[in-house]
Amino acid sequence: MHYSSLTQRIAGEGASAWNIHFRAKAREAAGEAIILLSVGDPDFDTPTPIVEAAVTSLRSGGTHYAHVQGKAALRQQIAADHRRRGGHAGVDAENVMVLAGAQCGLYATLQCLLDAGDEVIVPQPAYVTYEAAVRATGATPTWVGLRAEEAFLPRPADLAAAITPRTRALLINSPHNPTGHCLDRERWEAIATLCREHDLWLVVDAVYADLIFDGEAGSPDALPGMAERTAVIGSLSKSHAMTGWRLGWVVAPRTLIGHLVNLALCMLYGSPPFVQDAAITALAEPHGELDTMRETYRARRDAVVETLASSDVVSTLTPAAGMFMMVDIRATGLSAQAFADRLLDDHAVSVLAGEAFGPAAAGFIRVSLTADVATLREACRRLERCARACPVTL
Repeated sequence: MHYSSLTQRIAGEGASAWNIHFRAKAREAAGEAIILLSVGDPDFDTPTPIVEAAVTSLRSGGTHYAHVQGKAALRQQIAADHRRRGGHAGVDAENVMVLAGAQCGLYATLQCLLDAGDEVIVPQPAYVTYEAAVRATGATPTWVGLRAEEAFLPRPADLAAAITPRTRALLINSPHNPTGHCLDRERWEAIATLCREHDLWLVVDAVYADLIFDGEAGSPDALPGMAERTAVIGSLSKSHAMTGWRLGWVVAPRTLIGHLVNLALCMLYGSPPFVQDAAITALAEPHGELDTMRETYRARRDAVVETLASSDVVSTLTPAAGMFMMVDIRATGLSAQAFADRLLDDHAVSVLAGEAFGPAAAGFIRVSLTADVATLREACRRLERCARACPVTL
């Protein structure tokens, strides 16, 4: 039977990156004690007031169609939250599209911006679904490798060198997954200059903007001439431990929002009202649990850094934000995938290989900070033993 060419554009290494996690989950389901650090699913419960808001909405009949763009009250809250984080002061509810998670927001945005033959500049390492999301449009990602010795921060000159007449957009993830770096205002201004000079869209994946440890949140759409060419994607998944609720959004110019509404009409037809009511509570009310979660991630980051600080076979990159960190295993002589496989097979710890995020992250593994400090310290000890057992490090 025939399948469309789309099936090939959305397959590949990005889809297979999760195989090690699925293998670890299968072993766990069979009764083995596995330390799972291979996926970014918070180990916290969604704060109780948010859950209760959804329950109340369900009992009050919030089970019918909602406005395809999203409830006005929710869009107002998202706009206010965006402005609070340094976004463009003119953003209002009409600049917001509510979708089923940030991944859906990214996919839909790229569908509305790109055509076959276009190019999108993407710094690498990059989140594993970016390639498929770009290629699904018929466009091509132009990878710009980041340097480990520079904490994987992008060089504006490298981005500029990658621009061609076919370039239509830059896709920037900040705070960054997998490295945890955050772009400062100077880098945002340099990127904004490139977008203005070459008439490019700037698509920003900002899902970790509420999990910053060092530095400040900011949004490039507030820079001169950027509001009309910037789409910022956010969600509640990480900041509010709501991965399973599938609630995300796009903040963008009103014309783009109109196109996203049209796409949603033939794809999603709106987010469930009870989920939106929960999201309104999430954004409208202060929740002490959010600060606790952020500080807990910070403490876990610090525990991993401290535990591995004396190692001469592995080293850490200290992230400024997020719920992941990169560990350098190049001294072992193994590829990151081979090391990750050995770590799972021999030491029952599951992590993702850096190669899953592109060749720029070769020799690194990504550790998820989704376990308590004691478990993370034990995982680090196993990781170090695994590294020492490699031939090159004996």
